Amino acid sequence: MDFLNGYTIKPLSVNLLGEVFFTDGTNNEIRANQTQCEAYGYTYDRASGTCIAFRYNRNLPRAINNINNKFNGVGNIAEPGSNFVQINGTNNTAKGNNNNCFISGSDNTIARNVNSATIVGSNGRAIRDGEFVVGTPAGQTSIFTLNGTTTGATATALFVNGDTSVTTIARDVDSVYYFTINVFAWRTGGSGAGAGGDRAFIQIHGMAVTGTVTQGTTTLVAYGTTVGWTASCTIVSDNLSLKVVGAASVDILWEAKAEFSKLQGI
Repeated sequence: MDFLNGYTIKPLSVNLLGEVFFTDGTNNEIRANQTQCEAYGYTYDRASGTCIAFRYNRNLPRAINNINNKFNGVGNIAEPGSNFVQINGTNNTAKGNNNNCFISGSDNTIARNVNSATIVGSNGRAIRDGEFVVGTPAGQTSIFTLNGTTTGATATALFVNGDTSVTTIARDVDSVYYFTINVFAWRTGGSGAGAGGDRAFIQIHGMAVTGTVTQGTTTLVAYGTTVGWTASCTIVSDNLSLKVVGAASVDILWEAKAEFSKLQGI
């Protein structure tokens, strides 16, 4: 833009808040007075003493961010970084950087950076990728899966919801959990004792309170050579880890379904 006749400054740039800065050709980011501002067709804001090109709308970034999100109800929020989140009900929140999530109910929350989670009911909180939560004012139940493989008799942590970077089950340390984990083990190969197709169905019942876990493990069904095959939970950095043990030189595929219930008000 050229200088207007009789003026020694001209517009240089407009920032994200809509404020116009001027230049005299040497010095930049000069603030214009009202006469100079309006001469170039902008609006002068006397309260702030600034020349503005547009009125900044604080809701605009959130509106742009939510272009792929769907809401049905009131008081529902998807914080920045959330995409393809659908919320039905009232006063539900996706805390940000959430993808492909669904909430239906009231006063539910999906924690930040949690993806592919589903919550139904009320007062539920999803803290793990891929989990399904049923929430009530008295507590909640979460369902998720774990999987992995072993080739020996060393205790090995299973992956949570298929994510090979996650081997711990996130939890609220101050809450009381009781859980059931159904574990299925299937031999796929290896040169150790037994044969392909050996298999076992193991069930773990337990309670996790603060930094302790109490549990019982039962092999409900087994076929073939499965001596030593087992599973148990341990505390790892305040969270839980489901670890399985197979047999020497035996390749085993492990799959598990975990159901965790959390009590409120304890």
